[in-house]
Formats: sequence, C-alpha cells, structure tokens
Amino acid sequence: MKKVQSIRIENLTKSFGSGDSFVSVIDGASFTVNKGELIALVAPSGAGKTTLLMMIGCVVDPTSGQIWLGEEKVYDNHWLTNNSRQIRREKIGFIFQAHYLIPFLNVIENVTLVPQTNKIPTKEANAHAMELLKYFDIADKAYNKPSQLSGGQNQRVAIARALANNPEIILADEPTAALDTERSISVVKMLKKIAAEQNVAIIMVTHDERMLEYCDRVMKIEAKKIVFE
Repeated sequence: MKKVQSIRIENLTKSFGSGDSFVSVIDGASFTVNKGELIALVAPSGAGKTTLLMMIGCVVDPTSGQIWLGEEKVYDNHWLTNNSRQIRREKIGFIFQAHYLIPFLNVIENVTLVPQTNKIPTKEANAHAMELLKYFDIADKAYNKPSQLSGGQNQRVAIARALANNPEIILADEPTAALDTERSISVVKMLKKIAAEQNVAIIMVTHDERMLEYCDRVMKIEAKKIVFE
C-alpha cells in the first residue's frame, strides 16, 4: 500500500528567551508520519515532547521551520492560515494527561461538543459518542458530570472526546497515564485499530515501555533532534 503523508515536519525549531536566558528546546526536527501509523514519542522529561505536539497541533508558535498537515502547508516560518482554530477543530484530536472536561456539562455533552461545533447533527453526534463510551465501558455514565466520575473514568471520557470528530490526526500526551495496565493496553490497541482502519495518523507520548510493542514506530528526541528506533 502506498504511504500517504499526514504530518510532515522540516527543520522545525523552538527556542525561548534571549541572551543569558536563551533556551533551545527543538533544533532542526525533520520527520514524516504517514496515514495509518501509530507513533510513540519517547524522551526524558523536559526534552520538548509536549512542545513538539503543540506545534504540530497549531497551538504553540514554532521559532522557524515548516509544517504540513496532510498536503496542506500550514507553517513556513510563520502561520499560513488565519484560522488555526478551525484546523484543530476539524483535523486534529487532542488527548492530554489531565482530562480538561467541562465540569458543568455531562459526559455525553463533553464528548459531542466538538462534533456539534462542526455542525454535525445532534442525533448523529450522540450515537457516535455512545459507541465510544460503550467501548470504554462508561456508557452508563453518559449523563453524569465529571465530578461524579473517578480520575480514570474521566480520562476515558477525554479519549472518547478526542475521537468524536473523526480526526485525521490524533496528538496524545500520555493518554494512558491515569489508567491501569489492562485498560492502558486496551486504549493503545484501540488507537492502533483506529489508525489502521480509519487511516488516522497518531503520535502518542508515553513513558510506559510496555506500550511500545503496539506502535508502528518509536520516535525519540535526542540532542534536540528527532531520531527513530
């Protein structure tokens, strides 16, 4: 099967400060992630993993370089789009360590928030949300508020929310951090299945080496560069 790029990064850099306070985090990163791939991103704390994800996700401004999402070049030493929010809303699903659920919305309302923002009919959005909640074994919590759920349950809702808009790209920052080993493996297997069946590119930050065997490739940040195992 022909490989089709979903994410392409060329000579991407990110630094902070100047003079004595200058800090370089990413220096000349270049790589491609193809549709259908689940990539593990591994690096020590403070090496720039989250910063890299947020640059790909059009959240953090790079210092220089180029970013393609699909065939669209979105950054070339400056943003080439005036609406990065729309790109995030339509193309990208985010999963974080903290769940960031909206406390005054119930579970299904949190999951369907982005699809409905994208004008998906409520009935269709709710049906898809329930499928996701059933997979994560929390469909019985669909009408509970986040405060009524455990930390692990809230994280599962957050993962369902990231998948609800059928994104082309998923950026996951320690998505299994709040889950036990069995549930963590289940989540990563699901991400692997979604990547393959729906042709989605997924980059997953993880410190859990047990998850690496389920990924297609392992990407590391070493000396501020990107290398692959």
